[in-house]
Amino acid sequence: MTSDRDASRRGAEHPVAATKQTLDGAADDLAAAFVDDPIFDWFMRADSKRNAARRRFFRLILREAALPDGTIERPVAGGAAAVWLPSENLGPQPLHRELRALPTLLNVAGLGRFNRLIKLREAMDTHHPMERAHDYLWFLGVRPEVQGAGIGSRLLASKTARLDAAGRPAFLETATPRNVPLYARYGFDTVAEYRPTPDGPLIWGMWREPRGY
Repeated sequence: MTSDRDASRRGAEHPVAATKQTLDGAADDLAAAFVDDPIFDWFMRADSKRNAARRRFFRLILREAALPDGTIERPVAGGAAAVWLPSENLGPQPLHRELRALPTLLNVAGLGRFNRLIKLREAMDTHHPMERAHDYLWFLGVRPEVQGAGIGSRLLASKTARLDAAGRPAFLETATPRNVPLYARYGFDTVAEYRPTPDGPLIWGMWREPRGY
């Protein structure tokens, strides 16, 4: 596993874009990375089908939204992925996408928690600043078995350097407290703190101005 970790760490410095052929690998890496994420823990079904549902969720959104509308960056050896969307491609989705996604989303949340997913989406939309064009970090995750080697940081550094060169801001959300200082080191400032419902997880919205501008 050390060799896998080293390969992912080296590859994260110069990530490649996922393709249709590598999409499932990227989705599986993210599903493993988000196994204990507070947001997913809150809205996902709580039975024995949770892990399989999380893999289906990531495969769906990478195939239907991230691949056509954004970029999925990952080490060539896998183990981690960062999903970026330009803000110009955010907003209401075409009806055919919504209809294709509905069965999977119902399966992911279950009938008992589907309303939580709706409330989460509404809250994120409300707190997402859209006044200026920017890149949105939708997901950044590293498989548990290769964590602790700076892979996520290297993926983030690679992208933020390119954002700086382009003079382009960025935005993200996280509900993991230890991630807040990590993102702050890369120039992200907290601009919002909210819960999708009173009993939901606390979410930090973080905005980054390009450095040098």
